[in-house]
Amino acid sequence: MKVAVLAGGFGTRLSEETAIRPKPMVDVGGYPILWHIMKIYAHHGLTDFVILGGYKVDVIRDYFLNYRAKLTDFTVSLRSGDVKWLGKPVEDWTITVLDTGDDAMTGGRLRAARDYLSDGTFCLTYGDGVSNVDVNAVIDLHKRQNNLCTLTAVTQPGRYGALRMQEDGRVDGFREKGAHDGGLINGGFFVCEPEVFDLIDGPQTVWEGEPMDRMIAKGKLGSYHHQGYWQSMDSLRDRKILEEAWATGKAPWKVWAD
Repeated sequence: MKVAVLAGGFGTRLSEETAIRPKPMVDVGGYPILWHIMKIYAHHGLTDFVILGGYKVDVIRDYFLNYRAKLTDFTVSLRSGDVKWLGKPVEDWTITVLDTGDDAMTGGRLRAARDYLSDGTFCLTYGDGVSNVDVNAVIDLHKRQNNLCTLTAVTQPGRYGALRMQEDGRVDGFREKGAHDGGLINGGFFVCEPEVFDLIDGPQTVWEGEPMDRMIAKGKLGSYHHQGYWQSMDSLRDRKILEEAWATGKAPWKVWAD
């Protein structure tokens, strides 16, 4: 199963960092938050990634094209160009990096990857949020409920719009959320069927808008209630929270072994 990661936005609330790189490439503990997200999925056996880039996509391209050289010792023959890699291998990942346009919205970015994701059920998430969610449990629930899409619902105080859900976990709407009211929000970590592409009108479609509304109308938008850790990196304050957690050596989202 492939994993698509939305990684093309401007990250205006992190402008001090994103003036030179896209938000998913902002470091937490010396690694881009995008890397942390990919490590979470790889821990659950999902290692085929499609990165939906846009703003400063070349930073993402350069990072992965040079990834092995940055992390592994090597011997290179400058005459022939032959490289002998020394030490342990790096991650066994397959990565497709796409330029989905600087100005595309979230739905438009996903739609641009249709040719790479239409061969079966796929995962999708935002390039700025980490969690210790059981990804395989989300996939299992999605398959049992036969939804077009299943999102991961998390509790987060503050500025996000909350979900209205039925008893079986199907989403039937959204509402504005007051701070600290305990409502559930969309935390990403989606599982989707290829039919969702038919619900995206064009490059300016917001994934969280009409496509989700259409799934709600069909009774085909499900949710997995994750009661563990979840944190987005939407501001410098959020980044500080993540950095401090990583520095303890016990970051809650670090579900993988070294």
